[in-house]
Amino acid sequence: MKEEYFDIVNEHNKIIGQERRRFVHQSGLWHRGAHVFLFTPDRRLLVQKRSQTRDKFPGTLDCSVSEHLKPGESYLAAAIRGLQEELGIEGIPLTRLIQFKMNYGPNDNEFSEVFEGALDETLITIDHHEVDEIRFYTIPELEEIVAKGKPLIAPWFIQLIRWYTGKPTKMDEILWAHQ
Repeated sequence: MKEEYFDIVNEHNKIIGQERRRFVHQSGLWHRGAHVFLFTPDRRLLVQKRSQTRDKFPGTLDCSVSEHLKPGESYLAAAIRGLQEELGIEGIPLTRLIQFKMNYGPNDNEFSEVFEGALDETLITIDHHEVDEIRFYTIPELEEIVAKGKPLIAPWFIQLIRWYTGKPTKMDEILWAHQ
């Protein structure tokens, strides 16, 4: 399998080079990611259980899509690509909610954007290399899971849930969509 490359960014989110994924995560270099929250018409969030083959936090719950940006790719393009690759979904309009930076875990520093979209559940085709299964939760149900600590949730998803519900987070907010 060909190794992935990421754009490396400085503290101002400006591209300063490119490097291999493994080196980026070993060295703590800043890079970029995108997340998507997909809601059903009754406001249940599609939550994925990360595949056991994932190198970071396998088997944990994560937002609908979490994707690293490829070199030269925009946040929106990565979100759209992630929808297609992980869930087989195309053509969903996405709204940008926020841009932030955060430490996602040991040596994992990212500038990220979060997008939101509406979901037709019949359009989903899971890529089981990326996603073990999907579940649907209301935001209050996710808050309860975070409080109980089970099932396990990817640490960045905990922060995203806290942000979405107006609670303090480890996220350094850069840009709100309404700005």
